[in-house]
Amino acid sequence: MEEPQRGIRAAYTDSTVTVYQAYSPVIGLPAVREGRFPALWKRDRMTWIKPSFLWMMYRCGWGAKEGQEVVLAVEISRDGFDWALRNACLSSYARGVHADRAAWQRQLKRAPARVQWDPERDLHLQPLPYRSLQLGLSGEAARRYADEWTVAVRDVTPLAHEIQALVRSGALDSANRLLPQEHAYPVEDAFLAHLRG
Repeated sequence: MEEPQRGIRAAYTDSTVTVYQAYSPVIGLPAVREGRFPALWKRDRMTWIKPSFLWMMYRCGWGAKEGQEVVLAVEISRDGFDWALRNACLSSYARGVHADRAAWQRQLKRAPARVQWDPERDLHLQPLPYRSLQLGLSGEAARRYADEWTVAVRDVTPLAHEIQALVRSGALDSANRLLPQEHAYPVEDAFLAHLRG
């Protein structure tokens, strides 16, 4: 089955969706230990969450980049995730979605969340011909993410390292079997119409 050009693929349950982030140990390890983000985590900054495990691996270099050594799988409520999507704005102007550039800038300034569609990645972290969602949260959305929506926080750094080692050794089938099972996230097209850019 052909992948949609822009789609949300994620590991999810009836009530939660898993997103990924990577942090330095000073933030990542307490988050895992406490099951929520520590006070040190800045709730007034933009934070980007990624439902795609492989896009996170591309971004953090399998947990090897400085300041991104702890890879987190953050399980959040689907209600919260859907709220962020409903209240998001595209991070760049898109003709046909926005009336004009000024209207987009006004919307972007007000929106507590923003969306980018970045090329999905394969096991070698090379771009694929379709895009995956990156969701930026700021203001109210960032605070709600940290303090209301987060259900569980897991350290998936060992998994990242194991998959990377298998890829390096050429054992792609074994690496593929270890990947989190991501499926098309169930949202109606109309729900994402303002984010299709």
